[in-house]
Amino acid sequence: MTPVGWVDTHAHLDDESLRGDLAGVLDRARAAGVVQVVAVGTTADDSEAMARLAGDRAGIFAAVGIHPNHAAEARPGDWERIVSLVGSKKVVALGETGLDRYRQNTPFDVQQESFARHLALAEERGLPVVIHCRQSERDLIAQMTRLARPVRGVLHSFTGTQDDAEAFLDLGLHLSFAGMITFTNKTLDALRTVAARVPLNRLLVETDSPYLSPHPHRGRPNEPARVALTAARLAEIRGMSAPELARATTANARGLFGLPDDETL
Repeated sequence: MTPVGWVDTHAHLDDESLRGDLAGVLDRARAAGVVQVVAVGTTADDSEAMARLAGDRAGIFAAVGIHPNHAAEARPGDWERIVSLVGSKKVVALGETGLDRYRQNTPFDVQQESFARHLALAEERGLPVVIHCRQSERDLIAQMTRLARPVRGVLHSFTGTQDDAEAFLDLGLHLSFAGMITFTNKTLDALRTVAARVPLNRLLVETDSPYLSPHPHRGRPNEPARVALTAARLAEIRGMSAPELARATTANARGLFGLPDDETL
């Protein structure tokens, strides 16, 4: 059986800052105790790349989808490419999908329609969704509430309030935390308090590589190895040991995404 270690549940391995040294990135992840990575697509092109990578590399699994900030630039046929990837070997989720009011690359109604497509396909195919949220918590909650059914998936890189967290948990989602919980800003103490209160069986960790690099690497490109730094801070916040948190979050990731326990990086 694969040893218990960290699962980085959200990494953009096709980003130019990572793909040129992918072997080194994965070697460093392995050395840091990372056993599996969910490589997340944001367009039809990089979703296809992540599905190919997952098929070729042990310990890597793919999420395929069109990010809300890219939905307006999607070409005819791109959604059909996403649909065709769903049956591919080691594609374990739909996304990154969601809503974003911070960047205005895509009209909000187009974002909502794209999110609805991802939710419907995920329900049809029995896959979880990987959900992006920026300044749109209430919009996401309202749209998912109208489904009148639980949503299986993860609100990735969670940055909302305690009320938001409870609403997303009530909808059925897991919550994942990234490098922000390690930042020294006192303004993030409220987020750390939320992270301490999430039920252990609904908790995940991630890097969002190459973004959100944890302290003391803030401002530099992130990579999956650094999920161990974020997780160590999360364990401290929750009054747990790192191995205890690893066992819990790895079990959660494998349960949500259907990851095997006998395949490692």
